[in-house]
Amino acid sequence: MPLTTTPFGPRATAAEVLDGVDLSGRRMIVTGGASGLGVETVRALVGAGAEVTVATRDPAAAAEPLAKELPRVRTAALDLSDLSSVRAFCADWSGPLDALVANAGVMMLPNRQVTAQGWEMQLATNYLGHFALAVGLRGALQAADRPRVTVVSSGAQLRAGFDFADPQFEHRPYDPFLAYAQSKTADVLLAVGISRRWADHGIAANACAPGWIHTNLTRHLDPATMRALGAMDADGNLLTPAHYKTPAQGAATTVLLAASLLLDGVNGRYFEDNQESEVVDGGPEVMSGVAKWSVDPAAADRLWDLAQPVLG
Repeated sequence: MPLTTTPFGPRATAAEVLDGVDLSGRRMIVTGGASGLGVETVRALVGAGAEVTVATRDPAAAAEPLAKELPRVRTAALDLSDLSSVRAFCADWSGPLDALVANAGVMMLPNRQVTAQGWEMQLATNYLGHFALAVGLRGALQAADRPRVTVVSSGAQLRAGFDFADPQFEHRPYDPFLAYAQSKTADVLLAVGISRRWADHGIAANACAPGWIHTNLTRHLDPATMRALGAMDADGNLLTPAHYKTPAQGAATTVLLAASLLLDGVNGRYFEDNQESEVVDGGPEVMSGVAKWSVDPAAADRLWDLAQPVLG
């Protein structure tokens, strides 16, 4: 099957991707939509006419600045690491849902943390919380016309497959980057799993990588790593190297998957720089594409079976 291509290059902005797209009357949820990539995603979707709910841990702090800038935006409480919070959010939702954008996440927590369910925090927040959210909102998605789930992953999925033998780092030393990479692989597998199970109900799911961007997500990266990326000078000042994008450019692929007519009928794929990615062997030297382990249907089914009992 040929890869899906679009006319948008890697420097296109989210607003450019949705230029001419009419989302009037369509209802969408963006997790982590109060800052960084999330708020740029919200801006573009609202600019095209959508009604957007920003799901965030601190809705009160987000509500006023978003309301001042954007029409048709509401905020609601959601802590993805707390399944009771996810259940409450889903219970409070009513009516059809045209798009769920699983954007929120945490990156490279320096120390191992676990949730009440015993899940490592990066995996719990980036994957399990979004899995629970999608499952809880499945009925709302089915009630919409051509609904979509967009999962924001990362190029880090190229670095590590999902370790089913020890996903919570209980028996191996905790590694912040490996934990993050595993969670981003799990995110792609979530999109694959949804596409395999819910396509007959009209629900499409795809995953994407936004690229390197200066946002609060990278706050746990140490100075040595930032300097190696060319994103910090010797005095600790942030730099913007050529391979970095602006938040508006990073959000472009997200809104492409969530709302562009160019993606109608596309399901279970992975995109970067506004194009579908080639499936490649993962590894430390691979810089683009989606790893075979990230789109493996058997792994997607196995991960779904691992997470399902946690929901109760």
